[in-house]
Amino acid sequence: MMELAIFVGGLLALMMIGLPVVVAIGVTSFTALAVTGAGGLPVELLSLRMIQTLNNFTLLAIPLFILAANIMNQGSTTTRIFDFATALVGFTRGGLGHANVVASSIFATMSGTAVADAAGLGSIEIKAMKERGYALGYSTGITAASSVVGPILPPSIALVVYGWLANVSIGGLFMAGIIPGLLMALLLMGMTVYLGASGKVQMPEPTPFDGREVLRTGKRAVLPLVMPAIIVGGIWGGFFTPTEAGAIASLYAIVLGGLIYRDLSLKNLYDAFRRTLMFSAVILLIIAVSSFYGWILVRMGIPQALAGQVATVEMPTILLLVCFALFFLLIGCFMSVIESILIFTPIVVPAALTAGLDPVHFGIVMVITLSIGVITPPFGTVLFMMVGITRLRYGQVVKAVLPFLIPVMLAILLLIAIPELATWLPDLMGY
Repeated sequence: MMELAIFVGGLLALMMIGLPVVVAIGVTSFTALAVTGAGGLPVELLSLRMIQTLNNFTLLAIPLFILAANIMNQGSTTTRIFDFATALVGFTRGGLGHANVVASSIFATMSGTAVADAAGLGSIEIKAMKERGYALGYSTGITAASSVVGPILPPSIALVVYGWLANVSIGGLFMAGIIPGLLMALLLMGMTVYLGASGKVQMPEPTPFDGREVLRTGKRAVLPLVMPAIIVGGIWGGFFTPTEAGAIASLYAIVLGGLIYRDLSLKNLYDAFRRTLMFSAVILLIIAVSSFYGWILVRMGIPQALAGQVATVEMPTILLLVCFALFFLLIGCFMSVIESILIFTPIVVPAALTAGLDPVHFGIVMVITLSIGVITPPFGTVLFMMVGITRLRYGQVVKAVLPFLIPVMLAILLLIAIPELATWLPDLMGY
């Protein structure tokens, strides 16, 4: 299909030569209109479409959850979470590696992104592991890999965007991400056990279990640990929408840091709002322009045509899902999760639905496989963040992460083979 080649190939080509994503999407859209003759649309339509897109209650969840994560990073919340995780599992062989994964899983239920997880906990985790005698390479690898849990467990910003584009219940997607996210965390902890038992990584002697330390750190962390229950329980119970949950999470973080812990100054709060404004502006601008891109796609009939092509292919659905996953893995190496979801959801979801794939299951597979891109070269954002934190060379960071790609890939294969890992909980909860 010529139109599809222009849309996808042209976009990737413009991005590879260094154009900003927003510019590449806009240029591709207008070029496709001119070349294919599907024009007749006024130029002013771009701005109108952008405004209409952003005037959406669902999308408000994105800056709100980003704000909640930034506020928690400014105070002592992340330290309290890591201290509790360390006391809880630090007595085992490779204990701080396990604590790293547990802390990231907890923080993921508050931040919604891998970058926020790596930025908030990364320096704390690596510093603690270095002081306990863990190899810097291992510490870097497990810290980077555990951040991938962020976009899977609720409240996931990636799932919010996918649900909005695919017209799928965001609450249902949040529930669907719980079991796959926990599965990935367990598999990462399993890799730590293997590396220690095989002698491939020298693990320090574990410290004895101290129940009093668990109680002490648990008491310090109990209020942050309540936030995931509020978010998930409130959405499931119908007390508020995912968007309203973002507002409640932000308010809770302000009350926690400013009034209860008293370690959130006005300057810290200003920095949190400033970081949120900058990050949200970038994401929402990409969303606004991408909406025009997706709208033109549908107007040209590209998703419908692709769906018709997929319907004619004699292929088991599990094999088709594997093909989609391989495609997403490749795309994730060159584009961010949000950008990839914005661009490809309007294209692939109609084809997936035509092939009989469940949109919730498909969305979880899509988000997980794209999320791996944050820890794969050449453009993995978490990799660059680890370079800044550890002062290792980029190649050293990539090498450190490689063993942990195995459990992540295994989690994807299990999710593809057993759709109930994603669909059972939403079905149980009435989604």
